Amino acid sequence: MNDPAATGLRCLVTGATGYIGGRLVPELLAAGHRVRCLVRDPERLRDHPWRAQVEAATADITRLDTLPPAFEGVDVAYYLVHSLTTGPDFEATDRAAAQAFAQAAEAAGVRRIVYLGGLVPEGVPAGQLSPHLRSRAEVGRILRESTVPTAELRAAVILGSGSASFEMLRYLTERLPVMVTPRWVGTRIQPIAIRDVLYYLTAAATLPPDVNRAFDVGGPDILTYRQMMQRYAYLTGLRPRRIIAVPVLTPRLSSHWVGLVTPVPNAIARPLVASLRHEVVCSGHDIARYVPDPPQGLIGFDEAVRLALRRIRDAEVATRWSCASLPGAPSDPLPTDPQWAGGSLYQDVREHRVAADPQTVWRVVEGIGGDNGWYSFPLAWALRGLLDRLAGGVGLRRGRRDPARLRVGDSLDFWRVEAIDRPRLLRLRAEMRLPGLAWLELSVAPDGAGGTLYRQRAVFHPRGLAGHAYWWAVAPFHAIVFGAMARNITRRVIAAG
Repeated sequence: MNDPAATGLRCLVTGATGYIGGRLVPELLAAGHRVRCLVRDPERLRDHPWRAQVEAATADITRLDTLPPAFEGVDVAYYLVHSLTTGPDFEATDRAAAQAFAQAAEAAGVRRIVYLGGLVPEGVPAGQLSPHLRSRAEVGRILRESTVPTAELRAAVILGSGSASFEMLRYLTERLPVMVTPRWVGTRIQPIAIRDVLYYLTAAATLPPDVNRAFDVGGPDILTYRQMMQRYAYLTGLRPRRIIAVPVLTPRLSSHWVGLVTPVPNAIARPLVASLRHEVVCSGHDIARYVPDPPQGLIGFDEAVRLALRRIRDAEVATRWSCASLPGAPSDPLPTDPQWAGGSLYQDVREHRVAADPQTVWRVVEGIGGDNGWYSFPLAWALRGLLDRLAGGVGLRRGRRDPARLRVGDSLDFWRVEAIDRPRLLRLRAEMRLPGLAWLELSVAPDGAGGTLYRQRAVFHPRGLAGHAYWWAVAPFHAIVFGAMARNITRRVIAAG
């Protein structure tokens, strides 16, 4: 059993800007532990409500030479990062990151590693697993074979507001009353609520020092994906779904289908779908020998769905699957960086004066995107999003984590929030497929006459000849789309009074 008095541990959390890590940090703090977050960009932590209570260590988990300061004085290290890329070298990247993490933990004398991996189908050879699930299993093995006792928690589908698995289930069910599906809709799955995942992760910090093994964790219900969709439809008052399974939809084709219907892009849908080819059911519940079930019991499927929908309805989604940058998303310097001097940089700048105070204008600016739209030609934005989806990009349906407030690192449709300086500047970085890098800056400033100057700047740095051709091809539409956007934002401000 855990020692309830063993609190006050110093915990290192990787992936703190992601879906799981961003929710685990406040749980560890509430348990009385001290937390240090390992991040590449500390600015991504700035707007989290717990930021003032944690340390930030800047490092790259794939580079061992950057890790020692982050591990100094650490008792428990959480490994919550995974590669989402589908490139040929993603398994090597995951392997190198796990090896560097394990070596740094060993050198620093860390007392325990806690890793959240994927539930591995029992009896399935490694060669038959999906590449991503195989890589998750390899990471767990590397960590367990280090000299640091490791608790590997293996979970299948995680149900919670903002999780990729939940949003895939939600949108497939809500948008398709009749659907032709792959055979994996008949695969048995043991989902687990995000609250129970966080419970186990927190408790794992105080496991006895001789525990070095993997644990399967799951909720009380075992369902097929078909049953999960029908249960979701029932719980939300929808008519029963007509689901027709066919053998011709491969995981690759299925991921494209999921990418078109749901906000989850192909890069994330593909590993999710591929992991459903085999039955993912816990082989046992022996974690209860060390961590008793939560006092209220493990959360069942129906209650997990109700809790997730309540969070979404009340705009209390703390983190979302899109919190982490997607593979291939640009992370180059800002367009104001001196390194850009002398390079090709196209701009579209619009300015409007508004007879309103800056705070009123800012509320409209910060509310942009998602259900609020982009204040100009919804059809044009929707078409651009569809084209991006067809090209394998994220499209326009990622929406917003919160309907009114943004924070650095949030996804915003096919943009990502790169900088916020309330109530003056919002900078978005494009994550759609482009032959170059693009930003959109929206700024607010007093005009000196009792009103506000609203300034909008679209910036594009082309990559090669294709980039230049792209800019000049779309430039005629900027006057229509960006011009209307600036005008309509000012009109929305005036209408808001």
